[in-house]
Amino acid sequence: MVDARGLARELLGDPATGWSMGPPGAIAEFARDPDETSDGDADTVVTGRGGIRLDPPPSAVLAAYETPARPGLRWTQAVAFCLPEDEAHCAGRTTVTELGPDADALRAADRGAVLVDLGLGTPTVDACVRTADPELLALVGTHAGRSLFDTALARELVARSPHRVFLTAVGRVEVYSPIPGPDERSPLGPHTHLLPHLIGRGPGPTVPLPAGHEAVAHAYPAHPAADHLGRPHPFAADRLAAFDALLDAVGDPLLRALKESVRDAVRAGRAPAELPHDPLGRAVVAVTLRQLARTDGPTPADWRPYRDLPAELLDPAGDPNAG
Repeated sequence: MVDARGLARELLGDPATGWSMGPPGAIAEFARDPDETSDGDADTVVTGRGGIRLDPPPSAVLAAYETPARPGLRWTQAVAFCLPEDEAHCAGRTTVTELGPDADALRAADRGAVLVDLGLGTPTVDACVRTADPELLALVGTHAGRSLFDTALARELVARSPHRVFLTAVGRVEVYSPIPGPDERSPLGPHTHLLPHLIGRGPGPTVPLPAGHEAVAHAYPAHPAADHLGRPHPFAADRLAAFDALLDAVGDPLLRALKESVRDAVRAGRAPAELPHDPLGRAVVAVTLRQLARTDGPTPADWRPYRDLPAELLDPAGDPNAG
């Protein structure tokens, strides 16, 4: 049994690991550059652009997995920090609500600023902003008790760029970078996505989570083919081996065995036979073939059709470290 807190601390210490909290539609991501100045302790990392605290309780369960990402030879690798459903849920407010000073802010200078829950109703994350701007707080007071999307507050938040603070049952992500405008891209490093059309969707069908549990945070360990921002780099076989070790430790053993059987079959020159039809199995086959194309060369023609999945089976949360 791998200790969730111990693995969290190990991965927090590696700048090549990216993080996210929140479901599709309301997600906060934390990442840092290898040489970026940071502060914190074993459970916390803070940079000038944002920060993360991860403090999983003893009931946390880890689930390592890989999923295909977009056409081509890309895939995502992740470790989900999961809790039993009754422990995973937060306040789930559905209207704009002022919560008072953020006494648990990662930086002492921010603890007098006020947290405002945006009321998105997401069960596993309370998506908030934090501000000491009296004009913005007055506007919040005007719209308190209403849906964010029925007010002018959302537009004002983009203009004023308060800190975003996403709270879960295992910790928080804080984002200090400016909110991009409607025609601008999200900044590199810590940022948030608010996509109303995805709010309420769960994980994709290729994400294997333990029964009766929900994922409340994700780590994206160092990827063999890309950095934590998705930028490609020369293939690193040691990173592939490191994540295979995580799959051995906290992955689904049946899916892990399937991955090895596909590797063995391709390397032995055997044709595809008795491959799974379910989304989880198909995803494992696709990822394994994409990895073999990187490590062993061109995919044999009779295996090539199994490298891709239909769009509806791809993870709606995106691929923050796909390579």
